[in-house]
Amino acid sequence: MKTMAFTKNIILGLMLTFGFTFGAQAAGGGIAWDKAPNQTNDLAALQNGAKLFVNYCLNCHSAAFMRYNRLQDIGLTEAQIKDKLLLTNAKLGDTMKAAIDPQQAKAWFGVNPPDLTVIARSRAGPGGSGADYLYTYMRTFYQDFDKPTGWNNLVFPNIAMPHVLWELQGERRPVFNEVIEQGHKAQVFKGWQQLKPGTLTPLQYDQAVADLVSYLQWMGEPVKNTRVRIGVWVLLFLGVFTFFAWRLNAAYWKDIK
Repeated sequence: MKTMAFTKNIILGLMLTFGFTFGAQAAGGGIAWDKAPNQTNDLAALQNGAKLFVNYCLNCHSAAFMRYNRLQDIGLTEAQIKDKLLLTNAKLGDTMKAAIDPQQAKAWFGVNPPDLTVIARSRAGPGGSGADYLYTYMRTFYQDFDKPTGWNNLVFPNIAMPHVLWELQGERRPVFNEVIEQGHKAQVFKGWQQLKPGTLTPLQYDQAVADLVSYLQWMGEPVKNTRVRIGVWVLLFLGVFTFFAWRLNAAYWKDIK
């Protein structure tokens, strides 16, 4: 059973390669990006995001600057990492390498799947942060039988990637309003029509994507939260020190005209 699940995840991961590879070319296209929830301090969300990352991303995309044992920083024990996240013969101290061989991937697809360690930082643009891009991107797939994969994406029109999470989200298509802009007809996105429900409700799916994106954010800079906390304490210390320095200076010079 575990072998069958792992094989299925490899296939899903291969398809995910196309999305992130071609997604870099989508700057300036598609709809406005939604604001991604900030959950990088939520250990439960990060742990669920790590599980989604391993199941749907790591089969093809490496995280070459992240080690499995670093997941202890988000509250996972060594036993939990070994039992739930180590699907290959990797060790706790190993970096998170993709299951697919890079040379085979390049021979099959013409490109090597990009490393995802800093994907949430590298996708920032005029539309928002990299987290906003990924959060919107993974929630705007829709059926389009005119495409080879049967799927398209509002953030990146004509995407070459199928919707690998369709079983979770279900099948749907966008609804557009036709308007006249500067004498030409244009389509404006109105909403979604659900064709077939997924295993998750729309709210649950959005939360799952938020968890995945939060993990990608955390993985891009694991020490960010610690750095921010230390920075706050440093500023408080400097504030107190400045007050005492000011009063000391006043005491030294009070009798000098």
